[in-house]
Amino acid sequence: MTVLLSAEAPARANRLRRLADWRLILPLALAGGVLAALSLGKFAMAPGEVPKLFCAMAGACAMAPERMAALANVVIDIRLPRVAAAVLVGAALASSGAAFQAVFRNPLASPSLLGVLAGASFGAALGIVLGAPWVGVQALAFVMGLAAVAFGGTVAAAFRGAPVVMLVLGGMISNALFAALLSIVKFVADPVNQLPNIVYWLMGNLGQSDLAQVLALAPLMLGGVVALCALGRGLDLLAMGDDEARSLGVPVSALRFAALALATLVSALTVSLAGMIGWVGLIVPHVARLALGARNDRLIPASALLGAIFLLGADALARTLADVEIPIGIVTELLGIPVFMAVLGRVRRGWNG
Repeated sequence: MTVLLSAEAPARANRLRRLADWRLILPLALAGGVLAALSLGKFAMAPGEVPKLFCAMAGACAMAPERMAALANVVIDIRLPRVAAAVLVGAALASSGAAFQAVFRNPLASPSLLGVLAGASFGAALGIVLGAPWVGVQALAFVMGLAAVAFGGTVAAAFRGAPVVMLVLGGMISNALFAALLSIVKFVADPVNQLPNIVYWLMGNLGQSDLAQVLALAPLMLGGVVALCALGRGLDLLAMGDDEARSLGVPVSALRFAALALATLVSALTVSLAGMIGWVGLIVPHVARLALGARNDRLIPASALLGAIFLLGADALARTLADVEIPIGIVTELLGIPVFMAVLGRVRRGWNG
């Protein structure tokens, strides 16, 4: 027994050290990623000029007025909105994916499970065909994303059975319905002026984000992510089973509904802001789980930070790999496939450890 305890002690100490480190390392990595993303691009810029620009704008540093004006135009007006959008969308997709996986106890659950992405895609395509302004397209994407989830929930409620299983089946039906509606809209769209816009939007794009839109959506998205993080401990208790959770005083139905509602809300907002961006909500929680374990009180916030870092990197590649900007959805798919294959062995062995 003494030998066993002495062997376990270093492993336990290393694990505790690792769990303490991520709260410092991931925010620092995210801050570094933001500075790097603001510095990257075709406009020539020295590595330290972005911090110096902010320092000069605050009146604490000196910078030539002409250079300051040029940098402010590039960094603040062009790069900052898309960098902020990448952080928001990455954090929202990854945290909602972790929440979906916890609620459904399924390692393959993702924000697309309940039909929110299919509904949002149909809404955006409909807005483009109707000639709505870009704000109207985003609003329709958000509304139809919520409508798709509501439809799936209505289908689930119409049949008796296990609530989680019926929600999954309702989501499958909703996905199929709104995918068919999207195909109809693409069929009737103008093949010259409208269909290319629909296809390009479905590939994901951060370049159309402006600062006003990002600032308008940021409180909702950040609030939803923070709320999902706050539900982490309750989701851990929910993983023990409904009866055990109720015996510990957990309002099972209310907790499950709150987690699904928040995850759906932030997922729909990501689609309205940046179009369809896949794989983030599926693979990032797995990477966080491999590093930190399955406890949702640390898994969800770590997933949010990792998701923001991952999408910042994907956006940097999308902007710099070629002379023209590559849709970010293509980049996340190309990056997501090898990452998912790398964690597939862990998925097969079980994901609760």
